[in-house]
Amino acid sequence: MRIGALTLRILRQFIHDKRTMALMFAAPLLVLSLMSLVFGGETYKPNIGLAGQAAVLSEALTKHDAKAVKYNAEEEGTLALKNGEIDALISMSGGAPKVILEGSNPTANRAVMQALEQAARDQGVSGQAQAQAGAAVQPQISYLYGSADMKTIDRFGPIMIGVFVFFFVFLIAGVSFLRERTTGTLERLLATPLKRWEIVIGYVCGFGIFTVFQALLISWFSIQVLGIMMAGSFGYVLLITLLLSMTALTLGTLLSAYAGNELQMIQFIPLVIVPQIFLSGLFPLDTLPLWLQRVGYATPLYYGAEAMTNIMIRGKGWNAVETDVYVLIAFSLVFMVLNVLALRKHRKM
Repeated sequence: MRIGALTLRILRQFIHDKRTMALMFAAPLLVLSLMSLVFGGETYKPNIGLAGQAAVLSEALTKHDAKAVKYNAEEEGTLALKNGEIDALISMSGGAPKVILEGSNPTANRAVMQALEQAARDQGVSGQAQAQAGAAVQPQISYLYGSADMKTIDRFGPIMIGVFVFFFVFLIAGVSFLRERTTGTLERLLATPLKRWEIVIGYVCGFGIFTVFQALLISWFSIQVLGIMMAGSFGYVLLITLLLSMTALTLGTLLSAYAGNELQMIQFIPLVIVPQIFLSGLFPLDTLPLWLQRVGYATPLYYGAEAMTNIMIRGKGWNAVETDVYVLIAFSLVFMVLNVLALRKHRKM
């Protein structure tokens, strides 16, 4: 009887918590649907640049789902490769094909090499193209970024650094701010002459000091101890991780205003964090439906991951991450403004 009564009480508690009930059944379906879209997307179709005489491979590559882009000069194709417009550049040097892979995306690298191998076996090309395609089976391969020895951790490390920073700051900030409410501290602050924006900035600065040390520790440990590839400036890595931390901090405190307890705060993870991880760049967004690509472009973690990849793998500087920096700052400011407005939920001032 006593066990039955306790079981009944737990069941009633869950049933009365509508949000928990909804997320318990809806969140797994949402995540599984997202995984289906991500892993069941179209096969990646590489963009391959062809310079000079290599243009004869255009038709053969197009037949195998590769987009061939012709360039009059190798320098023009190299510039497009550096700008991320193509995944590889093929040129002819003394009759032997030379392939330069962009290198930062293993998926694109594999797609390029597969397209070249298939084009070499294509029986429908002209005699000259077939001979040159046959020579492409063993082309001179070089990498613009990275190398053939680049490990998996080097490819995904920059993205995962951003993910871990964002996740832990979001969770800790949200739970901590929630505790400020449940213990009555926030209500007492609202009763003082402090303005809402002063309270928000104060909390952001207070929590922000700890996020600075966390971002520094994670970045240093990943690069110096784990040995993840680092081609750019460590200062830019710190800048991006700090901005990601600030964005996660302001988002966590914002969502905590709509959570009644720690369990409800944790329930935001499958709705807010997990989709951003899938759309951060771990998987090529080009293979996803257009509407899902646009969702990815509207998430802060995407811009943080893109900037970290540009810095750590491609070795780029300010010009490459400038837009990402401004977008992350904009996200933080928007979340801070929404935090100020959310305080009205507790008490008008």
